[in-house]
Amino acid sequence: MLLAACSGGSNPNSEQGSNASPNPGESAAPQEKPTISWLNVLHTATPPTDTVLNKIEEYTGAEIEFSWIPDASKEERLNTALASDSLADIVTITLMENSSVRNALKAGVFWEISPYLDEFPNLAKISEGFRTSASIEGKLYGIPLQKQVARNGVIVRKDWLDKLGLQPPKTTAELFEVAKAFTENDPDGNGVKDTTGFMDRSDLVFGAFKTLSSYHGTPSVWSVSEDGKVLPEFESEGYVKTMDYMKGLYDGGYINQDFAVTAKTDQQQNFAQGKAGIYVGALFDSKNLLNLAKGVQDNMELIMLNNITLTGSESERAIWSTSNGVGGLLSFPKSEVKDENELRQVLKFVNDLMSDEVYALMTYGIQDVHYTIDGNKAVTITNTELWQQEVQPFSSSRPSELGYEIHDNDPLRAEAAKLIEENTKYAKLNPMYSLESPTNSAQGSELLKIVTDATYKYMLGEETLDDFNEAVAKWRKSGGDQIISEYEAAYKAAFGS
Repeated sequence: MLLAACSGGSNPNSEQGSNASPNPGESAAPQEKPTISWLNVLHTATPPTDTVLNKIEEYTGAEIEFSWIPDASKEERLNTALASDSLADIVTITLMENSSVRNALKAGVFWEISPYLDEFPNLAKISEGFRTSASIEGKLYGIPLQKQVARNGVIVRKDWLDKLGLQPPKTTAELFEVAKAFTENDPDGNGVKDTTGFMDRSDLVFGAFKTLSSYHGTPSVWSVSEDGKVLPEFESEGYVKTMDYMKGLYDGGYINQDFAVTAKTDQQQNFAQGKAGIYVGALFDSKNLLNLAKGVQDNMELIMLNNITLTGSESERAIWSTSNGVGGLLSFPKSEVKDENELRQVLKFVNDLMSDEVYALMTYGIQDVHYTIDGNKAVTITNTELWQQEVQPFSSSRPSELGYEIHDNDPLRAEAAKLIEENTKYAKLNPMYSLESPTNSAQGSELLKIVTDATYKYMLGEETLDDFNEAVAKWRKSGGDQIISEYEAAYKAAFGS
């Protein structure tokens, strides 16, 4: 429960608390801090310690109670929380297309916050584009998590390329050959065939599949023809070509053979331990991978690639953006946030999280403890192990990743930021993201499992292309045709035909 209004604090790295006297020599009655509960997603192996959390609480003037959901089980855990009404003041929602989530949002489980945003200076800066993309049927049921439009690319071990006399790949075929060489030609020089090309995880979106799919010309989730006809991405030629590509990697042993059941943390740990040389994901993961490799693979050198195409032509460059830069919502259930006063309290708290000071805390930690900073606001992490324990788990909780002056001094992170910004030019947006299909909201997640399962079975050689096409037909008959029809009507109403 929210017990009192959040109050802004002083510099988070100062020892002065938020209840300090306003003027020297004066005494101020201590104010009871609000306690804000937060059901949040954890992308690291363990939750953070309290060191940085205490500073965030000091700045925001609130006590924060986190309930962490591991990323690997977030869909199941969130569905359970919604069904049992075991929520929190703030719920991090990253599964915007999940039918249970969309139904809960539309059913009025969470506050609609559009009328309140402009009361708070940082929330007021959220652009109309983000507000629109994050809305459902024109209503905004939480603070949009603002991220880069297209963050993904390919991370490759440069030291292995150099060892084998290979150039950075520019085409999907060259990337395949690099994966083959990393598997067969002993890139780590230990005389044992114990490496693979790709290290992937069980995620068709944030793992390798969707990025490789972009390179094969697949649209982002949906496509719309000039005459307004809507088709799902898995009915495109590019999707099938990507399945064939992944199947070729699997059949050749050029990808970890358990990729269909590998969690993100295991994927990153395995890469850091030198078991593979290609990682497809967010480009800024490169520095995290290098940090994980410290003391294990100290000779690791990484390069990042965002310009891979089928033929190497600049005109073919593309990268997916299913959510158009919206990473989800910070939503506020009415069962926990009882009235407008409490809503304003929790909105004030999120507004404070978007300050430069708290962004620095959640990204880099505490100055002179975790990092140093120069006159250009470039940060150098000075204690990587401590940063991983006390800071890194907070990074996915930042309401916004955009527009802050403080930045990483590390060349790898600087290059990642440059490439991610460059991706914006080539991003393929999801044309249906802000539109509504009632059938998709009610059944979309369950229906999609039909195609997801068929995709994995095809890539693993357990089923044929005919079997995959039968699964797509089943998807259509089970509600997919209705979803397409509803999206076509919504698109026509919003944009004309």
